Amino acid sequence: MIKILMVCMGNICRSPLAEGIMKSKLNTYGIDGYVDSAGTIAGHTGEAPDERSCRVALKNDLDISMQKARQIKAADLDEFDYIFAMDSANYANILKLAKTEDQKKKVELIMNRVSPGLNLEVPDPYYGNIDEFVEVFEMLNRCCEQIAKSLKHQKF
Repeated sequence: MIKILMVCMGNICRSPLAEGIMKSKLNTYGIDGYVDSAGTIAGHTGEAPDERSCRVALKNDLDISMQKARQIKAADLDEFDYIFAMDSANYANILKLAKTEDQKKKVELIMNRVSPGLNLEVPDPYYGNIDEFVEVFEMLNRCCEQIAKSLKHQKF
């Protein structure tokens, strides 16, 4: 079973969307996997995703409302096979937890799956309007589709 962790800052906007989308893609492609999400800060621990993330997910037939925010922990770098960061700040914070080169190799910017080597970021929509959440959903949907196709065809 493949284990994937999606990480943003607070685990209430981007990474919950990425978790929900990735779970759906694994199901669609018949891939045996487990997906979770976390944040690099603990400020929202135990909270449900942002209402706007939930709304955009529901419009796309995904219910992420039961997810609960948590902070990433060092053990996650052993437990998960792939850890996707939404932006460079969170990428750097995840790498600070890594104790080995193997752990570091598991971490990447999620946008590099659709724009290899460009190190593009998924913008944080927290202070934005619903349109920004829609844009983030679309970005993550493209990334998760590419990840699922790579897993299905063993090109990961």
